[in-house]
Amino acid sequence: MRLVLLDLPGADRVRFYPLALSRPIWELRCGITNLAEKLVAKLRPTTVACFVPPYMAEAYREQTSWPVNDLRQLAGDELLLVHPRVKAEDFPVDGIPPGHAVVSEEGTVLAARIGPAELARLGTGSIEALVESAKSLPRANVQLKLWNYIWDLILESPHQITKDFAALGRSGIEGTVEQPSAIRGSRSELYIAPGVLVHPMVVLDAANGPIYIDEGAEIHPFTRIEGPCYIGKKSILLGCKCREGNSIGPVCRVGGEVEESIIQGYSNKYHDGFLGHAYVGEWVNLGALTTNSDLKNDYTNVSVILDGRRPIDTGSTKVGSLIGDHTKTSIGTLLNTGAHVGAMCILAATGKPLPKYIPSFAWFIEGVVTKGFGKQALYETARIAMGRRKRQFTEAQQAMWDAIYELTAPQREEAIRRGRRLLATGRTA
Repeated sequence: MRLVLLDLPGADRVRFYPLALSRPIWELRCGITNLAEKLVAKLRPTTVACFVPPYMAEAYREQTSWPVNDLRQLAGDELLLVHPRVKAEDFPVDGIPPGHAVVSEEGTVLAARIGPAELARLGTGSIEALVESAKSLPRANVQLKLWNYIWDLILESPHQITKDFAALGRSGIEGTVEQPSAIRGSRSELYIAPGVLVHPMVVLDAANGPIYIDEGAEIHPFTRIEGPCYIGKKSILLGCKCREGNSIGPVCRVGGEVEESIIQGYSNKYHDGFLGHAYVGEWVNLGALTTNSDLKNDYTNVSVILDGRRPIDTGSTKVGSLIGDHTKTSIGTLLNTGAHVGAMCILAATGKPLPKYIPSFAWFIEGVVTKGFGKQALYETARIAMGRRKRQFTEAQQAMWDAIYELTAPQREEAIRRGRRLLATGRTA
């Protein structure tokens, strides 16, 4: 069986902005692994192919070994089409009979099992034609659990860490733990991978959940890690108050206080400041004392603005900030509860919480969104930042970001016009 992951252009993608602007939804983290890894572990396909929005296809090919947007992958095998919003947990592997589909009330194909006989009757001129024609298949009598919004991943991540830890089946100390250090809870709830260095004066508290520290990570003195927690490969914690529920991806630098947050990877929160119930992308730098709120003073549900226009009730009292790739904050930046900060932004502190929605490629200066020095200056910063981690800002990535710049232009231009009006009246946000 060939698993075909489908993240096609559509309204569903906005639900996972700003993180999904620059990657397929299945690359998003939740727990120890990302959504694709969970699906593959559950479904155990012989091969995997994937289809993504055309603007990110070339850049994604640089990151994956899977065939990307290759129609030849639709021939020669039984296909299981799966939308990345589908949760791997409780996926009914044998519950979808051959030649059947699961379609949401909104008309989205969530899953379809297609053999060569069915494929011959369906449209195969494009992936869109196949998905549209798959709606004509008989409906499978199953209910699929879905990820509905980006904050679902944040809220579920602590529980997923515990489940992933059990599924991986690893425990014990294979790296180095220098003394004196303290381990609380059962050592069966602790895994320290080869190449990990835990300095003296570190507390590893697995009393309330497992701790998984991946290969090559380094934990500096006076760090406290509370489980459930995952620390990614080659990440460094610097005297960090690493509260429960964090999933920190590879090659990050993290200090200050972090709680129940996801950091995709390659990002810096080096200094003091609080990050709670947040999702931070890649190549983000949070300046010293950057802090987000994750709880309103009146304890009511947090709302998030994903499209620049309408607030969405998250159904939770605890949601922090969503921060897209390559965004940088100045020292002392204060992020509002449920803040949406787009990708490729430059944020300068104002001494008060910033607006709840800041569009991608925004230069937020003196309390308003401006064009700043333009996208080329942001690209040059991206090249420098990635070069410091021995990575390249490639032509394919720049082409993808050019497309994202156009995709996000309406919200940004509206914010810039609003900023000009505020400046003309002597007021700022």
